[in-house]
Amino acid sequence: GGGLGVVAMLFRTNILAFAGGGRSPKYQPHKVVLWDDRQARTIAELSFRSAVRSVRLRRDLVVVVVDRKVYVYGFRSLSLLDSIETIENRKGLCCLSIGSDRTVLVCPGMQQGRALVIFYPRDFGELQAPVARERTTIVAAHESSIAAMGVDYNGTLLATASDKGTIVRVYDTSSGSRRQELRRGADRAEIHSLAFSPSGEFLCVSSDKGTIHIFAVGRPSPTASVSGYPSELSTSSGGGGPGSGNAKSSLQRISRVLPAYFSSEWSLAQFRVPDYRFVAAFGAEPHTVV
Repeated sequence: GGGLGVVAMLFRTNILAFAGGGRSPKYQPHKVVLWDDRQARTIAELSFRSAVRSVRLRRDLVVVVVDRKVYVYGFRSLSLLDSIETIENRKGLCCLSIGSDRTVLVCPGMQQGRALVIFYPRDFGELQAPVARERTTIVAAHESSIAAMGVDYNGTLLATASDKGTIVRVYDTSSGSRRQELRRGADRAEIHSLAFSPSGEFLCVSSDKGTIHIFAVGRPSPTASVSGYPSELSTSSGGGGPGSGNAKSSLQRISRVLPAYFSSEWSLAQFRVPDYRFVAAFGAEPHTVV
């Protein structure tokens, strides 16, 4: 018995990472245990001075997030390859690209609302000793604290949401420039997850409002309802198919003299779930969300 505070899986393999949590932790909260579920044994342990907030895995890297630091290890050697200072990060926010073309890591910066995008050399995780980063980009994502973030498969796009939860912004990681501003709603919400589809064409957003919003990435649509507000689309009504774009206000042409609300893009589809504490991601089948 015992509780777990952090669980991560290496894709769909038998390799897992654990850290203890809850009233009766199974493992120490400041220790990461790498576990081979096929052989039912511990293969490695990593210890830290403070509690582990999250772990990210890819075939060549183990990334561990604590309150004010991110540690990057080579998967095979478990050599420490990099460490990154961050603002207080109790949510363990961190993103790691999983494509083989390049390695991109995103975490909170040292200032509120800033995201740090780090590009590492190819085969970085196979190295036995630290090497210089290829480059680092600072993205001024929000004025308030970042509450959620996600990157696409190759780390070319970054999505962020603030603790207000009304707006999701999409950035180009190479330049740090903003690509899109997507509106979840007008009321404050806690964003639980941001996830790109495997192709990077869509973004799904889940929140404590019990809704999942699907946005098209890079394909805005002029469609909106007559009143100037976006029409509500849902998967149950057949709206928002794969060829659709995001809804925009019919008043968007004069948005420069109107509040920012009218220049945003709304989701092309949305649906509700009964459990408000959840995360959402795209499934293996095309155009499915789990």
